[in-house]
This record gives sequence, structure tokens and C-alpha cells, in this order.
Amino acid sequence: MCTAASYKTKQFYFGRTLDNEFSFSEEVTVTPRNFPLDLRFSEKINAHYAIIGMAYVCDGYPLYYDAMNEKGLCIAGLNFVGNAHFSGVAEGKENVAVFEFIPYILSQCASVKEAKLKLENLNLVNKPFNDKLPVAQLHWMIADREQQITVEAVKDGLKIYENKVGVLTNNPPFPEQLQRLNDYMHLSPQAPQNTFGSGVELQYYSKGMGTLGLPGDLTSASRFVRAAFVRNNSVSGDGECESVSQFFHILNSVGQPRGCNVADRDEYEITVYTSCMNADKGIYYYTTYDNHQITAVDMHRCYLDGNILYRYPLKTGEQIFYQN
Repeated sequence: MCTAASYKTKQFYFGRTLDNEFSFSEEVTVTPRNFPLDLRFSEKINAHYAIIGMAYVCDGYPLYYDAMNEKGLCIAGLNFVGNAHFSGVAEGKENVAVFEFIPYILSQCASVKEAKLKLENLNLVNKPFNDKLPVAQLHWMIADREQQITVEAVKDGLKIYENKVGVLTNNPPFPEQLQRLNDYMHLSPQAPQNTFGSGVELQYYSKGMGTLGLPGDLTSASRFVRAAFVRNNSVSGDGECESVSQFFHILNSVGQPRGCNVADRDEYEITVYTSCMNADKGIYYYTTYDNHQITAVDMHRCYLDGNILYRYPLKTGEQIFYQN
């Protein structure tokens, strides 16, 4: 279970939480412009835009969970179990394995507009990376500073939705998530007005009563509503520190603490990491469950014309500053 969001001040920011009961030892990974991207169903891409994001590197190949390219285009893949539907190879289509989708788009597209053109003839193929990594059931949020879309491959085909709320979680499908927001149009960051009934004298007794009814549970549908409300009412300064800090506060509103969500194997689902990408500067920020200090990796401090991956293992130990 995960949540993705965008946020714009002076710069454009994009990121996500990854909620799971375990980690695959993912790393912040930079794919430079000349790293060869082998594709299962089409020619290798030898020269492309540089990419930075969170990936599990398997057999030297970056399996990205979320990433951005040097042009400011961002993508996050989130679980969409039970609704995602991928097919076999289709004649006359651009066939792309699900695990290739993020690097395929980011390597070639500079904007959401260009990504939408790629999607017009795209067929996502139900092909695993190997026999130990089954095909992940995902849908995606793709964003730049001008536009955001949700991409869902379902039984009816590949669907592309404009995403004006700037948030994505998991199930149900995106149109149903948007429809559910109508149930919460009364929410407000302002103190409520008494419209209960004529002659009934009522007054608010606590700050925050305008948010009464805002879901607080950990289901993906409720996280969608909560993240959308927080994101669309969020206020911060335009500076980098203020903006990054605020972005983490947005996603922390849907974080999962250990013990509150029991997974299938009697383990607990937690927010393994939270990411924030400055898409204008190419900086990838993150925190992990046991390390609240924000760590940053700047893609432009790597040699982007190279042909080998740059890999940065996550800082997972808590960093505590002793003031005395």
C-alpha cells in the first residue's frame, strides 16, 4: 500500500510513500545517459535522458519504484492488486514489460505531453523480470510541473486519466477514488459555520472542527481522501527547505506506524521509505522508517554522460542530534 503526491511552490516536487512489510534492499539509483537499457521486446536504448529514483537493482538492471528524469518528468508505480490487467505481446503495438515501464517512459519523454503520445500505442506485457520476481500489479502516476495523469491497465485496455488532485493511492480504480471525494466536499481548514437548524445554538469547541469526518484509517481509499485534502490545502514558503519539509509533512499524514496494519505473514506493514523529488533541480530526498533525517542525492553530482549505474544504499539508522 502506497501513496504518491505532487506539490508545487517555486519548484516542482513529486514523491511517494512505500508501505510494505519488508524491503528489497532498494537503493537510490542514478541511470546515466549512456547506460544501455535492454528491452525484452524492442531494441536496446543506448542513449537517453538520465534518470534518478528508488530502485531494486537486480542482475545490474534498475527496477524502479519511482523516479524522475533530468527534464523534470516523474513517475511512481503503486500497487493495484486485483484490478491491474496485463496481456501478452500484441502485434502492431509497442510492447513493453511492466518492469520496464518507468525507464521506458523516462528515458525518452521530457514531459507528460510526450508520455501521453507514447502511451497511445503502448501494450504492457505480462512478462516477469525473472522466475523469482513475478509481475507486479501496478498503476502509475506520471507528472511534471504542468500536468499530472494516472495510468491504469485494466481488462478494458490502457486508461489515461487527468489527475487534478495530485494524489494516487491503490484501489479502487482512479475514477472511483475521484467520485468518493464528493462525499467530503464539506471539509474545510476553516472553523465550521452553524447550519444545523434554525434556533439551535451551537458553537465550535476545538480547533480543526472543519475537518470532522476526514478519514483517518489506513485503507487506500481513505488515504486518498486524506492525502488529497492535506495536499490541496497545504501552505509553505517557496524556499527549498520549506518546500521539502512541507512535502514530507503531506506524505507523513498517511504514514503507517509498525503494529497498526498486520500483513498476511503475521508481519506489520510500515512506511519503508518516503521520497520527495525536486524535479527542477534533479535532487532526490528520502527518509526511512527508522531514520527521520532527510537524506539527499543530487543526480547532477554524478557523471551523467557515463554508462554505469550510481547506487546509494539507504540510510536506515536513526540520526539523533544531541543538543547538550
